[in-house]
Amino acid sequence: MPKKAKELGPLDVKRLVEPGLHAVGGVAGLHLQVLPSGGKSWVLRIVIGGKRCDVGLGGFPDVPLAMAREKAREVREAVQQGRDPIAERATARSLLAAQRGAEITFDECARKFIEAKSAEWKSAKHAAQWSATLETYASPVIGTMQVRDIELAHIVKILEKDNFWTTKTETASRVRGRIESVLDWATVRGFRKGANPARWKGHLDKLLPAPKKVSKIEHHAALPVDEMGAFIRDLRQREAIAARALEVLILTAARSGEIRGMTWDEVDLDAAVWVVPAERMKAKREHRVPLSTRAIEVLRAQPVVAGDLVFPGMREGAPLSDMTLTAVLKRMGRPDLTAHGFRSTFRDWAAERTNYPREVAEAALAHTIENKVEAAYRRGDLFEKRCRMMEDWSKFCDTIQVAGEVVPIRAKAVA
Repeated sequence: MPKKAKELGPLDVKRLVEPGLHAVGGVAGLHLQVLPSGGKSWVLRIVIGGKRCDVGLGGFPDVPLAMAREKAREVREAVQQGRDPIAERATARSLLAAQRGAEITFDECARKFIEAKSAEWKSAKHAAQWSATLETYASPVIGTMQVRDIELAHIVKILEKDNFWTTKTETASRVRGRIESVLDWATVRGFRKGANPARWKGHLDKLLPAPKKVSKIEHHAALPVDEMGAFIRDLRQREAIAARALEVLILTAARSGEIRGMTWDEVDLDAAVWVVPAERMKAKREHRVPLSTRAIEVLRAQPVVAGDLVFPGMREGAPLSDMTLTAVLKRMGRPDLTAHGFRSTFRDWAAERTNYPREVAEAALAHTIENKVEAAYRRGDLFEKRCRMMEDWSKFCDTIQVAGEVVPIRAKAVA
């Protein structure tokens, strides 16, 4: 005869933290499942039709101990009556889905789709962008419509309204793709049937011009290479922490978010290297950044507190905002520039004023290698070559160009 589990009380259950199944007693087979992540849920182990099954009874603490025991008793009574609670639940879910399919709107589908997929997206900002674009462009036309009733004419109306497709092609193309994803989700969930009216290939491509034919590539406003020396001179006259952050951004050719999120734990001033962890990189790969002599000088002037931000914002524990760097540019009388544009200036310098190989400059910018074969064979990050390049870049930034002056940098190609 199996040993009867000790009957635990609410406090005993609350103290269970070790991952695994813990018998709580009171009802045979009732367990609290503790996940490695710390999440807890109720599981009833029971034999149904000669097969052992695990029946979920809800999460803890939303379902307290007393309620879990009551649910477990109900399941056991149903099994004793010859019923299959698991099959009954599946049938109930199917009926509910069928009922909702007759009443769910596009806005409801979009919200549920975003909730379901946001866990795999890079940031909360991405989910917010999905919500904002759909609310702005799709909702006014199809937001309150039953999702099963959305047809091609409605999608075309969204994309052609106020010449949306031809004047804001990149945004319109993104909106179309997001509508397509939401409608695909709705179809899989049984809320609609038939072909997706928002699909491009073999459908909308017959009605609308191809995005590449009508869109204009918009580049980030960048400082001309020859103006860098004078710009850096003016920037160093400003004492604000945002000005120092912008200077390090320029000297490292880093992205704004990487600089603003930089912590002292990532920086080794003695080794002259800054290691940006994968979770803070666009490509989700760790990136080593060589620090030039000037970059180290700027960083040493900042208060060092282990684990803290190198360039903290006004609120405690919060980084500088992207708008703070933009404000520095505006105060310098350069509202035409963007922080991201300095990466373009660096790339122009590397291509036009040096003999550094293209792959070295691309590695400095942490760009992904589009060629899969090349990516497979390139294992290193060209760090030593990048160290020399970033020191040369720093020296160039210290030099005010005079009309007609040519400043040679590494006349011989780097081996």
